Amino acid sequence: MAVTIDDLRRFAIARTLPQPTTLGAALRRFGFVQADPIRAPARAQDLVLRHRVAGYRAGDLERRYATLGIEEDVFINYGFVTRSLQMLMHPRGVQAGWTKARRRQAGELLAFVQEHGEVHPRKVNDHFAHGTVTNYWGGSSSATTHLLDAMHYAGLLRVARREAGIRIYAARQASPGPADPDARRARVDALVDVLVSVYAPLPARSLSDLVSRLRYASPQWQRDLKPALERARNRLAHRRIDGGEWFWPPHQDPATYATDREARLLAPFDPIVWDRRRFEHLWGWAYRFEAYTPVRKRQLGYYALPLLWDDRIVGWGNLSVAAGKLQADFGYAAGSPPTDSAFAPALEDELSRMRAFLGVLG
Repeated sequence: MAVTIDDLRRFAIARTLPQPTTLGAALRRFGFVQADPIRAPARAQDLVLRHRVAGYRAGDLERRYATLGIEEDVFINYGFVTRSLQMLMHPRGVQAGWTKARRRQAGELLAFVQEHGEVHPRKVNDHFAHGTVTNYWGGSSSATTHLLDAMHYAGLLRVARREAGIRIYAARQASPGPADPDARRARVDALVDVLVSVYAPLPARSLSDLVSRLRYASPQWQRDLKPALERARNRLAHRRIDGGEWFWPPHQDPATYATDREARLLAPFDPIVWDRRRFEHLWGWAYRFEAYTPVRKRQLGYYALPLLWDDRIVGWGNLSVAAGKLQADFGYAAGSPPTDSAFAPALEDELSRMRAFLGVLG
């Protein structure tokens, strides 16, 4: 089949923006939604799901978390995963590298959590006196909170729910590892298939980079990732297009996909946007997430939302809520908005959907 870069552009949009469905069905379809704590004007996971879930409102994922059969965990980034995906990643076995003192502390903490059912980090900290440690950002944090995070990543604990954004932990039942090398390879291949399903079509280098990020999902199988990449390159559909090799799930034809003539404001971590290399190749300009960029160096804004129109990402919007009203400023990659007469009303429709999603009137 002949596939053009225009086909890939439409394919990248349409396959990841199917008709909106229920929240549970959307989570099962994708398996993974990246999370981010910044709320501008809503958290990334909510901004991603609003395009894919009918009637979705900001905060629905957190409100319904306990009923959805999902978990907070690390895949290629931190986010929400289905339990079937989580089972593929565990047991991580990272406890083997812990010191004897750390294993003892973890055992005591796990017994405490099992006794109490669900625990707030403050309750754990009040009970134990583990001192302080230097955290990832260079500041000081409670050693018990740090240990809770480590035990969560190790699969000893799970996030049962959140209170005011704080993780409430419960004990997690251990999952068995694969019984033999063939079963291990099957698990690693399944993890690769999930990330391809979420982020395809992928340039060859992006596929390689994504597979390497599975070291966060399953560090115990890091040595298996290179052969898994080679198997994926043989298993996936692929074509040389516009000077590079592209990969996507088998039995999908990029030339058959079409896009809706709608305007959509996308999250910085939306699957359509996430791969910055692919983004620039498909849409001809560089998007940058600048929340952690010094103000004087920002070009797009603190939390610029890429603006999709039809099969093009034409610019970006910076949105905020002030006095109960939605404020929006836009910039355009071409320097001015599209001249298509349908664009302005489509953008106003998107802003109306955003108001409903945020629960604001104006």
